[in-house]
Amino acid sequence: MRVLAAMSGGVDSAVAAARAVEAGHDVTGVHLALSSTPQALRSGARGCCTVEDSRDARRAADVLGIPFYVWDLAERFRADVVEDFVSAYAEGRTPNPCLRCNEKIKFAAVLDRALALGFDAVCTGHYARVVDGPQGRELHRAADPDKDQSYVLGVLDAEQLAAAMFPLGDSRKSAVRDEAARRGLAVAQKPDSHDICFIPDGDTAGFLRRRLGDAPGAVVTEDGEQLTEHDGAFAFTVGQRKGLRIGRPAADGRPRYVLDVQPVSRTVVVGPAEALDVTQISAVQPRWPGAVPTGTFACAAQVRAHGEPVPAVATVADGRTTVELLTPVRGVARGQAVVLYDGTRVIGSATIDATGR
Repeated sequence: MRVLAAMSGGVDSAVAAARAVEAGHDVTGVHLALSSTPQALRSGARGCCTVEDSRDARRAADVLGIPFYVWDLAERFRADVVEDFVSAYAEGRTPNPCLRCNEKIKFAAVLDRALALGFDAVCTGHYARVVDGPQGRELHRAADPDKDQSYVLGVLDAEQLAAAMFPLGDSRKSAVRDEAARRGLAVAQKPDSHDICFIPDGDTAGFLRRRLGDAPGAVVTEDGEQLTEHDGAFAFTVGQRKGLRIGRPAADGRPRYVLDVQPVSRTVVVGPAEALDVTQISAVQPRWPGAVPTGTFACAAQVRAHGEPVPAVATVADGRTTVELLTPVRGVARGQAVVLYDGTRVIGSATIDATGR
């Protein structure tokens, strides 16, 4: 097969490309330029997609003896990932930009271009497995639970999954680093990138304030008592405890947490931890990597990339997915994804638009 290997400049994508070559595929490496000022995307081990990463990817491709190109997707990334991130926070939602990047960039823009150029598949360094099931290809959790990325890949549809290769799905991260060293890849011990690539300093509130400006409002209790003011509701997310600047504890001495963000009134509602428990989720914009489910079915639900799945009952009808969590989950925010599993298999993903207790 003709395979396009997306090479970020890290150890995972380099070893994934190497395995594709070793499997006998005709492999071409490509690095995605996602910023017009790429060097600004790294601060120490934080961030990614910089000039340094591009050079590391090129060196890895040279070691593997494969052609290598850089594709400029900065404008598409800005529109589909960065602007989506900003607008979501402005609307009181908590987005996952890595999930959106997989959906809109790596397995939409890149895959579409790859197929148009005659490639048969796109290979990445994600930790997940693709298994041939009775009804077609299935997306499953990785063998390494600490590195599993099936949650952020739950946005793939059946056509995208059919053209996806994840060579690291059965491997542990330590084994991948050892293999990179044996293959002479200079990125063998390169640190993993952390946090949001376009906010390398980790200051999400500062990034949003620069984009949205100050929008002062009130921090209130569940019964409407104003406790303090804030500079912008976008700086808060459901479940947040630090940075509330309330100045005094609750009457019972327990800490307060963000329970809700109301962007229209610029109100942030705070309260006790137990008020964060969620047992009902309503979600829209479903994505199904395999067969589209209908009706009501038992499953496991996961609401964070590294969260624990909990037993659930889901109902799919009229483009909406409702999920009853049989074990409460604390601090579920609008805009996050709920990913449904059957054992290790990903059933599908949808975007949370409402929660209940």
